[in-house]
Amino acid sequence: MKTIYKKLLFLFLLLPFSMLAQNTLSGTVVDKATGQPIPGVNVNVQGAPSGTSTGFDGNYQLSNVKSGNKIVVSFIGYKTETITYNGQKTLNISLEEDTNQLKEVVVQVGYGTVKKKDATGAVTVLTAKDFNKGPVTSADQMIQGRVAGLQIINGGGSPGADPVVRIRSGSSLSASNDPLYVIDGVPVASGGVEGGRNPLSTINQNDIESVSVLKDASATAIYGSRASNGVIIITTKKGKAGDIKISYNGNFQVSEVTDKVDALSSGQFRDFVAANGTAAQQALVGQANTNWQDEIYRTAMGTDQNISASGGSDNIAYRASVGYTNLNGVLLRDNFERTTLGVSLTGDFLDKHLKVQVNNNTSIINSNYSNTGAVGAAVGFDPTQPVKNADGSYFQWMTSPTEFNQLAGKNPVAMINQQDNLGTFYRSIGNIQFDYKLHFLPELKAVANFGYDQMNGRGYGGTHPDYLFGLKGSGYNNSYENIEKRNNKVMDLYLNYNKKIEAIDTQLDITGGYTYQDFREEKNKSSYNYENDTNTVELFTPTHINLQSFFGRANFTVADKYLVTLSLRHDGTSRFTEENRWSNFPAASVAWKLNEESFLRDVSAISSLKLRGGWGITGQQNIGVSYPSIPLYLGSNSAAQYQIGNTFYTTYRPQPYNSNLKWEETTTINVGLDFGLFNNRITGTADVYKRTTDDLLLYAQNPAFFGFSNYDNYNIGSIENKGIELSAEVVPVQNNNLEWRIGGNVTFQDSKITKLTTTQDNTPGFDVGSISGGTGNTIQNHQVGYAPNSFYVYEQAYGADGKPLDGVFVDRNKDGIVNADDRYRFHKPAADVFYGFYTSLTYKNWDMSMNWRGSWGNYMYNNVDSGNGTYNTVLIRQTDLANGVENLLETGFKQGSDFQLHSDYYVQDASFVRLDNIAVGYTFNQKIKGISMLKLTAAAQNVLTITKYDGLNPEISGGIDNNIYPRPITFTLGLNANF
Repeated sequence: MKTIYKKLLFLFLLLPFSMLAQNTLSGTVVDKATGQPIPGVNVNVQGAPSGTSTGFDGNYQLSNVKSGNKIVVSFIGYKTETITYNGQKTLNISLEEDTNQLKEVVVQVGYGTVKKKDATGAVTVLTAKDFNKGPVTSADQMIQGRVAGLQIINGGGSPGADPVVRIRSGSSLSASNDPLYVIDGVPVASGGVEGGRNPLSTINQNDIESVSVLKDASATAIYGSRASNGVIIITTKKGKAGDIKISYNGNFQVSEVTDKVDALSSGQFRDFVAANGTAAQQALVGQANTNWQDEIYRTAMGTDQNISASGGSDNIAYRASVGYTNLNGVLLRDNFERTTLGVSLTGDFLDKHLKVQVNNNTSIINSNYSNTGAVGAAVGFDPTQPVKNADGSYFQWMTSPTEFNQLAGKNPVAMINQQDNLGTFYRSIGNIQFDYKLHFLPELKAVANFGYDQMNGRGYGGTHPDYLFGLKGSGYNNSYENIEKRNNKVMDLYLNYNKKIEAIDTQLDITGGYTYQDFREEKNKSSYNYENDTNTVELFTPTHINLQSFFGRANFTVADKYLVTLSLRHDGTSRFTEENRWSNFPAASVAWKLNEESFLRDVSAISSLKLRGGWGITGQQNIGVSYPSIPLYLGSNSAAQYQIGNTFYTTYRPQPYNSNLKWEETTTINVGLDFGLFNNRITGTADVYKRTTDDLLLYAQNPAFFGFSNYDNYNIGSIENKGIELSAEVVPVQNNNLEWRIGGNVTFQDSKITKLTTTQDNTPGFDVGSISGGTGNTIQNHQVGYAPNSFYVYEQAYGADGKPLDGVFVDRNKDGIVNADDRYRFHKPAADVFYGFYTSLTYKNWDMSMNWRGSWGNYMYNNVDSGNGTYNTVLIRQTDLANGVENLLETGFKQGSDFQLHSDYYVQDASFVRLDNIAVGYTFNQKIKGISMLKLTAAAQNVLTITKYDGLNPEISGGIDNNIYPRPITFTLGLNANF
C-alpha cells in the first residue's frame, strides 16, 4: 500500500513539470496566393482526439502542444500541411490550393449539384483557373476554345457584339440553336431587346465564379423544353464568413485593325478606269488619294474597372460588386459603355436548417452603334474622291448642284458622322431561393426558387439635317425610335431526398417538382421621314408565352462505384394547340468507377477512371413566333400599311398558322470516359455521341393558293449529328517554384439531313443564306443527304492557264444548256474538326498563359469578292464610279450575273489556326500596408491568324462573308489588388 502512495506522490510532484513542458500555440492561416485569412481551417495535433479551427480573421489558438508534436492544418480545397512543433509561441501558416481537390468540387446541374467524380452525363466545369485571361468583356470570351463540343464564334470586332454559341452543332434548322443560359438558378432569355448588346455581356465577367457546360441529353433533359441545344450554367461569386475583403480589378485596352479588305488603291483605280471606262467615266476620276478604310477606322482605347467587397458573420455572408466598362470600337464613333451591380446574400437560419440565397445582377448599357454600312461603303467608294469638298461639306455624288445621286454609293465617313444609331439598355436578373431541411426528417429538403429576368431597351437616332438633302437646321431630318420590354419570370418548387442506406451501401438522391416560366414582351416602333413629311408608327401586339413542367430525377450511387441517373420531364408550351401542347422527355445514364474495383484500386498510376453511358430525349419549341398554331388577326407591319394623306394607317390581317405543329424532339446517345493518371498529373475526357432530331421545325414555303403567307412553320424532317470529343490536360512540372500545364481539346463532328417531307415531290430542297448582289439571291440549301446550309452553286469552268473563264460554267447534267438544274452542293460552312490548345507556366511570382483555337473543313462564301469583283462594279453607270476589290484584276470577270454570284469559285477553304490570347503576369512580393495581394498583367487578344482564306476573317457564323466588322488586335494592361 505504501508503494502505491509513494508512486502517486511522485506523479503529483512531476505534474507541474509536465505542465511546463506543454505550450499554447497561436497564429494565423492565410491563402498562399492572395494572403487573405481563411476561416474554418482545422488545426490539430496529429493523433489527438480534438483540436481547434480558425476564426473569421484566420486566427487560431491550440493548447497543450508538446515539442515534437506534428501539427496538421487542413481545409477543403487546400493542400494539407503537416508541421513539426519546435516550442515556438507563434506559427503562421500559408495554405496552397489543391488542384486535385478542386477537380472534385460540386458541379451545378439542373435543380441541384453533384460532385464531378459522381457525374454520369457529359459535363465540363470551368473555374477561375480555367478562364481565358486578357481583355474579355463577357462570359463567352472567358470559355472560348476551352470546352470540347462547344464552339463560340465572335460576332465581329465591335465591343459587346453578339457571338454565336453552339453545343454539338445545334439540333435544328429553323428553330433556335442557342443553348439555355442559367444564371444563379434563373433560366434567362438568350436574345436581347432594342438598344441591347450581347446578352452574355450584361454579366460582369469579374463576378463569375464558375461555368458548367451540359452537353448530352442525360445532363440537360432535366431542363426540358429549353435544353435541346445544351445548357450553360453560370454561377457568380458569393461571400464567405469573415472580415470584409476588398478586391479591385482594372485594365486599360488599346485596339488596332491589322488587316483590311484589298480594295483597289487610287492608282490601281485610275489605271483601271483609264483602260476600261468610257470618256464620260474617265472624266469622273478625281485627284485625291483616299484610303476610305483608313478614314473610317481608328486606334481604339477603353477601360474596364471592377471593385468588390465580401465578408460576413457566422450565419450571413455577403458580396457586392460594381463594375464600369467603357470600350471604343475601331470603327469611328462605335462605343460600348456598361455599368454593372452585383449583389449576393447567403443566410443560414434555424440551426442551419433554413438556407436563404438572394442574388441580383443588374447592368445598364449605353451604346453608340456606329453605322456598320460604312464598312462595305469604304470598300466600294471611289478612292480618287476627297473626304470633304473645299467648302467643308462631305463629298457626295450629285445629279445636279442641289440633288444627290440616289443610286450612287454614299460617303462612308458621312455615313458615320451624319447618322446616329444610339441605344440604352437595362437588364436585371435576380432570384431568391429557400432551402429548408425538415427538422423531423433532415434528409428531406424543400426548395423554392423565385426569379426574374427583366430587360428594357431603346434604340433611337436618325440622319443629320445636312445628310444627303443638304438642309441646315437643328434636330434630325429622318429619325426613328424603337422601344422594347421583356419581362420573364420563373418559379421552381421541388423536394429533394438524400440519404445513405448503409445496409446496401447505396446513396439515394431523389428530386421531384414543378417549374413555371412566363415570358412577356412588348415593343413600339416609330419613324419620321422628312422628304415625304410622313410619320409612321408600327403597331406591335404584346406577346405572352408560358412554359410549365413537372420533373423528377433519381440518382443512385452503389458502393461508390456504380452510378445511375434517371429523369423524366413533362413539358407544356403555350405555342402549340391543346392537343400538342404537352410532351414527355425521359433520360437515363449510368457510370462505373473502375478505379474503385479491386483489380485497379491498388494501381497507383490510376487516380480515377470512370466509364459513362447515357440516353435521353429533349424538346424544342422556340421558333421565334409566339402564336404559330393559333388563328389570329394582328396589326400589319410598316410594309403593309395604308397611306391617307401623309399618315400611314395600320390594318389588321390574318396571320399564317399551323394547328398541327408539335414539339421538335432530339434523341441523344452518349458514351464517355473520364480518367486521371499519376496523381492526376494527366487528366482527360473522351465522349462519342449521336443526336437525331425528328419532327424538325422548319420555316418552309407553302403550296400555291394555300395559307395566308408564302411561308409557314412545319414539322417536316430529321437531322443527324455525330461527333467525337477529346480533351486532356498534362502537368509536366509541378514543384514549389515552377508549375507548367498543357491542355487542349478537339471535336470531330458531322451533320446530315436525313429527311425533308413537304407537299411537293422531287423538291430541290430549301434555299437559305441570303447574299448581296442582285435581288433575293441565296447561296445555301437544305437537302436530304447533305449537311445543313450546304453551298448550292454552279461549277466554274477554267482555262488552260488556270484562270476562271468569265461567264463559263460546267454543264453538269450534260443536257446541252447551263441552267438551275446544273447547280450542285459544294462544301459547307460547319467545320469537320475544331480544337483548342492552351498552356500556362508559373515560375515563382511570374505567370504566363497562351490560348490557341482553330478549325478544319469549314468553307466560306466570299461575298465581298463576288459582290465587288467584276468590271461593272466600278463602271456600272455613266454618272458615278464605285470601287472594286483586287480580285476583279485576277479574274477579269466583266459583268455580275446570277451565274457569277453562284460560282463555286467564291466558296473558299476557311480552315484556320488562331492565337486567341496571350497574357503575362507578375505578383509582387513586397507587402504594402493594407494590401494583401498586388498583381500586374499584360495581355494581347486576337494576336495571329493562319489561314488560306482570302477574306478578312475565316470565322464567320453562317459561312457568308459580307460587310464584316474586322476583329482588331487588342493589348491590355491590368492591375489586380486585394485589400
